[in-house]
Amino acid sequence: MIPRKPTGLKLLILPLFLLIFSSINVSAQDAGKAIFQTRCASCHIMGKDFTGPDLKDVEGRWDGRDQLHVWIKDWEKAVAAGYKQAGLIVKAKPTAMQKFDGVLSDKEIDDVLDYIRDWTPVVVTGGPGEKPKESNDNAVIFGVISLILAIIALILMQVNSNLKKMSDDAEGIGRPDPVPFYKNKVYIAMFSILFFVVAGYYAVQAGIGLGRQKDYQPIQPIYYSHKVHAGINQINCLYCHGSAWESKTAGIPSVNVCMNCHKTITTYEKGPKLFDENGEEIDGTREIAKLHQAAGFDPKNSTAWDPSMAKSIEWIKIHNLPDHVYFNHSQHVKTGKVQCQSCHGEINEMDEVKQASELSMGWCINCHRETKVNFNYSDSTGNKFYSIYEKFHNDFRAGRMDSVTVKDIGGLECQKCHY
Repeated sequence: MIPRKPTGLKLLILPLFLLIFSSINVSAQDAGKAIFQTRCASCHIMGKDFTGPDLKDVEGRWDGRDQLHVWIKDWEKAVAAGYKQAGLIVKAKPTAMQKFDGVLSDKEIDDVLDYIRDWTPVVVTGGPGEKPKESNDNAVIFGVISLILAIIALILMQVNSNLKKMSDDAEGIGRPDPVPFYKNKVYIAMFSILFFVVAGYYAVQAGIGLGRQKDYQPIQPIYYSHKVHAGINQINCLYCHGSAWESKTAGIPSVNVCMNCHKTITTYEKGPKLFDENGEEIDGTREIAKLHQAAGFDPKNSTAWDPSMAKSIEWIKIHNLPDHVYFNHSQHVKTGKVQCQSCHGEINEMDEVKQASELSMGWCINCHRETKVNFNYSDSTGNKFYSIYEKFHNDFRAGRMDSVTVKDIGGLECQKCHY
């Protein structure tokens, strides 16, 4: 008699390891992308020059990653060290780069550089309104491979069973007739457990997602392109949302703020073509005319305009938090130096704005756990409030810690956000 070996079990372990490996690989890529969007995207856009230069193939312009680490942490040290590329950049007199010493660790910088190294341009198919898709979707590839291997494992298990039956028949060993698939208690139990696990997972996810509005993208009364204003024309976010620097809310600019520019800019001629989500081309001049109508402004008789006659535009609010949640823009933007893209996504690349982040409690807490604060209070760049944390300063001097995150200064306390 030939002993039966657990071939199927061994074969099932292989797809499992591949799936775990793919998850780790994708997570590492996502980490680099998340850091890039949070810390770098305000000045750098992959594939083209922006406020900062295009970072594609940036490692090829430097003599090793060590130099890049020095440059990213403190560009003045890189210049003082005599790095060739650092000298070329400074000679071109660009906008001074933010120093990330104490903000990004070496591992985080490597994650960003790995993301930049593996980045490939998006491939756009179909009409102008179709959203681009990334060409290197590793998660899908590894998922398909895992599924194929699982199917092969099931087939081999069946082959193993048939060979066992043939071996028993050749040796004259009797065996009962196989139980039909739909009556096999083992199969029924396995599929029942699998069903309840999968159904339970999706039920929990649906429950967690109640009230969230990620990807919410309403049609606004006027087609306003952040890509044109904040991206191409590089209008600072605080010009329109100035209250984000000093108050709890970011605010919506009044019609008169818009008219500071559009009293002169009355037509849309030099910008790129605009398209809505359905691929329909937008007449930019007609959208500016809607603004003029709300402002009571006649481009042909601009001197007669009375700003006090302007009417508010009924913009549809996109980012909504529950009433029991406290969020202060100035605390994040001014004190924490958090970039707008950290919460709102690549807003400078959006025509029609949508909610890019889930804005959930877990999402906020993870940010508080990972975001480091500028704990220096001895000069004008630091926050004097941090001087009360004597224990942390003593730990710094003793070398017991090298950074402080938001969670260390009460960022995870319930009353911080709920009151």
